[in-house]
Amino acid sequence: MLKPAGQNEPGGERPVGELVHQLVEEGKAYARAEIGLAKAIAAAKGKALALPAGLFFTALLFAQAAVVALAIGVFAVLHWLVGALLAGLLTLVIFLTVAGGLAWYGVQRLRRDL
Repeated sequence: MLKPAGQNEPGGERPVGELVHQLVEEGKAYARAEIGLAKAIAAAKGKALALPAGLFFTALLFAQAAVVALAIGVFAVLHWLVGALLAGLLTLVIFLTVAGGLAWYGVQRLRRDL
């Protein structure tokens, strides 16, 4: 016979429905705690990576400035030797060849490693 939820059995046993409800509530609480822990870990890692990411971005900007300075230097030397138009075209070809070679090498490494 079914009894109201507030009354316990004489032997101290609780109804199955109450036990299942308690199990579900404890499972929900555990899941919330795990999600909170994961969020805290992600936030801590994000804060730890903020400065290195900014430094790498700044290094990338300086590397780009160095490549631009190199291109201007190559153009200036070629301009002195062959004139402005041909110097611009030769500089373009040189840097496109380097970029294409690097891209080709990257694709080859990607194919080999996968």
